[in-house]
Amino acid sequence: MNKTVDLVNRWAEFEEKHADGSIEDFCRYLLIHKRESENKAPLVGGVVPFNTPGLLLKIMGRIHKINVAYAAMALEGTGVSQLEEFGVLLSIQQHTNMKKTEIIYSNLYELSSGTDMLARMIKKGFIVETPDKDDKRAKRLKITAEGNRVIEVCKKRISKVAAMMMLDVDEDDQKLCIKLLKGVEQKFSAILQQHKGTRFDKVYDEVAALSKKSN
Repeated sequence: MNKTVDLVNRWAEFEEKHADGSIEDFCRYLLIHKRESENKAPLVGGVVPFNTPGLLLKIMGRIHKINVAYAAMALEGTGVSQLEEFGVLLSIQQHTNMKKTEIIYSNLYELSSGTDMLARMIKKGFIVETPDKDDKRAKRLKITAEGNRVIEVCKKRISKVAAMMMLDVDEDDQKLCIKLLKGVEQKFSAILQQHKGTRFDKVYDEVAALSKKSN
């Protein structure tokens, strides 16, 4: 096949899947695709899933578990015991005076486990809760001076973990991964809570219908 025709066909295929992708993204896509097709190393530890979506999600899940494990090491001695607690503290710092339930659900936690986590951080003096003026049943959260101090310490340590994890991945490749995957995170973060308690078959049908409409 003529190289120009091949290039045009590849661009059309890329553009169909990633409408907002730039020419730079397309070039990264081609280079990564070529490099990965030549990489014969084992794909993932443990059982290899039988389809592409399963394999991608397993790799992402294992990377997350590894990240959590190293983050726990990095956070030792800070008063913050896990990566999830650091994430919640950042949420409260950046979105001051939010309701407890808003913080919990925006971080994708169950109400019970999220409430327990917040109670631990209130006890440590990292955050305080105040009554909601409009809803007497609700509480709002604010970061304390001690919480701000702890966040700055944790930021430096967590940044080192992230840098270490991505040492062998070019920054351009990281940016392309973000561009390709951010839509999945945005989509399901918005609908997960409303699907709690719903049968999976119904959830699948609803999500599939939404995807057809968007395409």
